[in-house]
Amino acid sequence: MAGWRFWEDIIVGEHTQSRAFAVTAAAMTEFAVRYDPQYFHTDAMLAAQSPFGELIASGLYNCALWRILDHEENGDIAWVCGIAWDNVRWAAPLRPGDVVRATSVVLSKRPSGKRTDAGIVTLHHQLLNQEDQVVIRFDSTSFVRLRATGSPAPDPVPSPSRRFPADGGGA
Repeated sequence: MAGWRFWEDIIVGEHTQSRAFAVTAAAMTEFAVRYDPQYFHTDAMLAAQSPFGELIASGLYNCALWRILDHEENGDIAWVCGIAWDNVRWAAPLRPGDVVRATSVVLSKRPSGKRTDAGIVTLHHQLLNQEDQVVIRFDSTSFVRLRATGSPAPDPVPSPSRRFPADGGGA
């Protein structure tokens, strides 16, 4: 597989899973100090007195980690832009030392009723920890460029870990 994957190439039921990523207290805290300075994200001593009992990551940090990991797996899709996140749930705290991975499954796709250059794709995403607990989950809906509109940028490097449905389908 080479180059961009367009709307026509997306397969309902297609799954992806990212590499594992180790979470550190330093990175969590640095992010929280800048973007979400609540005591249970920024101060281990105070966090020990919180309902969580220890330092936990900001929900925004969870999203940022998911974005990095998911982009490595789905970054070869010719996205136009996202249009919705639905059913967002932070299901378990992300803690220092956790090892996470991002997963996705294509739920649906349909032509756009308004755009002639893109179709609509909905995916279910999860960020899972080392115990397979869901840290965050949500559904995203995005416009994906149609093949006829051409490549929006230089060819991406596709992920070798992309997995397709059992029927052997793929791009």
